[in-house]
Amino acid sequence: MTRVVEIERVAVLDAALIDGLGALLIDAVDGGASVGFHAPLQQTAALAYWRGVAASLEADNTLWIARDAQAPKRILGSVQLQRGERENSRHRAEVCKLMVLRDARRTGLAARLMAALEAHALAGGLRLLMLDTEAQSPAEAFYQRQGWRRAGEIPEYASRRDGTLIGTALYFKPLRGSVA
Repeated sequence: MTRVVEIERVAVLDAALIDGLGALLIDAVDGGASVGFHAPLQQTAALAYWRGVAASLEADNTLWIARDAQAPKRILGSVQLQRGERENSRHRAEVCKLMVLRDARRTGLAARLMAALEAHALAGGLRLLMLDTEAQSPAEAFYQRQGWRRAGEIPEYASRRDGTLIGTALYFKPLRGSVA
C-alpha cells in the first residue's frame, strides 16, 4: 500500500502538532541528524524547541510539514524558512532544519518539502535561498541534486555528543536565475 502524504504550510502550531514535531525532531537527532542537538534528545527539549518555533511563525518565518493522510497526527517531515529581517536582506531567506522520519526517507518526501518551500519563496519575491548542512554528509548530495550550489565550508562548526567537532557546508540557491 502506498502512503499518501499531504504537504502543508502551517501558520499556527497547536499542542498536537508540537507533539508530532517533537517526535520528528527526536527521531532525526537520534538518527544522527546534525540539527543543533545531541542524541539522545529528551522530549522536553524537543517540545521546548517547537514551542519557540510556534512563537516565531509569521509571514517571515514559515513552516511546512508532511503528514501521513491515514494518520494525520504523525508528522513525517518538516522544513522551515526564515526571511532576512534587515532592510538589505529582504530578498533572501535561510532554509532551516529539513527533517524526515527515518522510516519515511528515500521516498522523495524531502524533495517535496523543499519544492513547496521554494515555490512559496519565489511567489513571495525572494531571490536567494541559503542553508548550511553537515559537511561530507548524505545531505550534501541531496542538496546538490536539488540544484543547490556549495559556497564553502566552515571547519569545526558543530560538535557531536562525544566532543568531536564537525564542519558545516554552506549552500545557496538562486531563484529566478538571479545569481550568476
